[in-house]
Formats: sequence, structure tokens, C-alpha cells
Amino acid sequence: MKNWIGIIVIFICSSMFSQQTNFKFDFGGSRTQDGFISITEYSEFNRKVGYGFMDISGLKSIDRGGNALTGDYITSDKPFYFSVIIPEGNYDIKLNLGDSKGTSQTTVRVENRRLMLDDVKTKEGEMVEKLITVHIKDSILRNQDGVEIGVVKLKPRERRYLHWDNVLTIEFNDKAPKVCAITIQPNKTAKTIYLTGDSTVVDAQYEPWASWGQMLPCFFVPEEVVIANYAESGETLKAFEDRHRIDKIWNKIQPGDYLFIQFGHNDQKYGNSTKSGYKKRLQEWINKAKQLGAIPVLVTSMNRRVFDKNNKIVNTLDDFPDAMREIAKEENIYLIDLNAMSKTLFEALGPENSKKAFVYYPANSYPNQPDALADDTHFNTYGAYELAKCVIKSIVGQKLPLAKFISKKYKGFDLNKPDTFENFHWPESVFMESLKPDGN
Repeated sequence: MKNWIGIIVIFICSSMFSQQTNFKFDFGGSRTQDGFISITEYSEFNRKVGYGFMDISGLKSIDRGGNALTGDYITSDKPFYFSVIIPEGNYDIKLNLGDSKGTSQTTVRVENRRLMLDDVKTKEGEMVEKLITVHIKDSILRNQDGVEIGVVKLKPRERRYLHWDNVLTIEFNDKAPKVCAITIQPNKTAKTIYLTGDSTVVDAQYEPWASWGQMLPCFFVPEEVVIANYAESGETLKAFEDRHRIDKIWNKIQPGDYLFIQFGHNDQKYGNSTKSGYKKRLQEWINKAKQLGAIPVLVTSMNRRVFDKNNKIVNTLDDFPDAMREIAKEENIYLIDLNAMSKTLFEALGPENSKKAFVYYPANSYPNQPDALADDTHFNTYGAYELAKCVIKSIVGQKLPLAKFISKKYKGFDLNKPDTFENFHWPESVFMESLKPDGN
């Protein structure tokens, strides 16, 4: 597994497939639909070929006969990952799922466990076509003419991630994932939501860690909106600038796109204050986004899991949330008050049940984890999902223009009645790590 990741990370963009942007893959056995590339259980990723499975062990090609495209499929008893070398950009990906003579159940994620399709079930003999829209990025800074002018300064741990690498990686998971075909083509019209922030926003690659940013895509209508998550663990506003992460966004963001900004946890911990550059940088980012025709949206940092004797959440973020609220009011821009919403949410869960939303696990719950995990800042997948629903609730409640692109998956959300942990659906990926995120 690690060798495969290493191959991807060191991939040189001069590959013959580096500029190809349209693909049609027929998954299954020896029968292949005209115009499609045949993918079998032996199609292991090769950088010279430009596509294939990360790990072919456990893969099965099943042929039911009939239609060449949907009559056969690939499945596995464990999560499997299909990768394609592709230039950065936004892509529409059409997935044909199901079994012409059986049932199926598939959850689809991309890159670092970015949730796209949740628990897609098909009845016996039913075939479905699902569409997802995905943002792919690399770490190269380019000007408007496409000329390379620098790089994003990645942290060592980021070099193991399944993003920043010009490779689209799709995870197929769940009890019976059955994939018949994949079609990939560029999307030049989707509104892009650029996410900036820290470990509570980042696309976390490893179980059990998770953040609201990686849960957001499943709540938006594909083709119309795509989530571009540029957040990273441990970052402050200043560090985000120093590592050229925000420069990468400035070089890509288009009129009508959105810039979501959530910082505070690490700015506070590194001894900064709202008066020592925080508000000034926020103001500069807002002005720059407006100049580029983009729409800035401020997101207050969610609370930590700290209760007082009356079971009420204690503010541990000083005046950072208030500073963001003030700027949003002064600039007359949108504010998603995740700080206030998380307080209501966590208090509704209570001191004990709220642990189910955070990274609280006994020793040896995950590989190489001799000690118990008890983290009051970072979320597991359930907690991240609930916070993502808070973000969507605010978008809908404030009637942001984005509200018309919220998918039917969102049925509303009562902060005082969170979803039950027992009913939360999340088949775990193969990537697991007990190491806490930067900035913990």
C-alpha cells in the first residue's frame, strides 16, 4: 500500500497520460463495451498506463451476461481503490453500479475519504447511474497563462495523502460494492467552494479522524457545485499564507466561486490574538476574494468539548468567534456561525454522548494504538457529519445562493435533536492511524 502511494507522489507529469482528461472504463471480465477501456480484476495501477487499482488482492470480476457494459462488474469483500492520472481541475464522474442478477450496496468516496455517495443500495437486477463532481488539485502554483511560478509548501505527512498528486482516487466501500463502469469528463461550469481552515475542516485521510469539510460534497447537487478542500491540520491564517496555500486558491478561483474561511483554533494556541494580525488578514482575504469576483463566507470555529458543572459548553476560543462575527457584520458578508451551532449541538448530546462525536476510543481500537484516544477538539466521522449538516442548515436558513444546489439528501436538521450515533452509516476505509493531527 505504501509503495503504491510513493509511486503516485513521485509521478512525473510528463507521462503520456498526464494531459488526458476524458476516460471511459468498463469494469468486469473479458467483454468490453465499444469505446471503453477494459478494467479487470488484474488491472493493477501502473504509472506508465495511467490507471488501475491500488491493490488487486480480493478483487473479483463477475460476468452475468447480456449488456457488455452493465452485464459484468468488479466487486470485493473489502474496500477497493481505483486511480487515474489526470490534470488538476473539476470533473464529472458517472458511475454505473448494480448487479443484473443480484443486489448491491455501495458507498463512494474520493481522495482522502471525501464522501460523495452514501449507502447506495440496488434491488435484485437493478442498475443505477450516479453522478459525482470532484475537484482534483496538485501542489504547483501557476499564473493565469499556466506557467509554473512556485509550489505549495507541503508538510511531510501531506506527501502520503491521496490528494495534491494529479491522481484521482475513487474508493468503493460497503457490504456489496459492485462497479460496472466509470466515465470521466471535465466540468468547466460548476461553482467551486474553496475551503480554507485547519484540522477541523481538512480532508482527513485516516480513520478515525474526520472533519466537516470532507462530508460536505454529498449534500450538494453534482455538476452544479464542487467542493475544493484546501484546509490542512495545524494551520493558522498566517501559516496558510506562508505555505502559499491561499496563493494556490487566488490563482484558481473564478468569479461566482466561494471562499469559506474557518480559522481560530491554532491562531489562538500559537499565541496570536485577534489584534495581532488575525483580523487584518481576514480583511485582506475578504477584499481579495471580492476583487476576484468570488464570494467570501466566514465560518466561526466550532467549540471544543469542554463542559461546565451545569453541562453547558465553555468557550475556550477567547474572542476569535466574536472577531469573525464583527468582521462579517462590518463587511456585510455571509457568516456561518458554527461556533454557536456546535454549542447547541454538543449540549443536546450532553457530556457523555458527545464523546461519540469526538475521537474517543479505547486502546487498541486501531492499529498501533496502545493508548486510549481522548480528544476534545477533533471529530470522528459521525461528529464530522453532524457538523457538516450544521453548515448546510446555515446555508439553507440564510438563503445563500448556494441553497438552491443543496441535494435532496438534506432533510433538515434540528440542533437539539442530533442524529443517533447508532444509526450513522460509515464503513471504514483501509487507511487507519492513531497519530493525532498537527496542532492538537
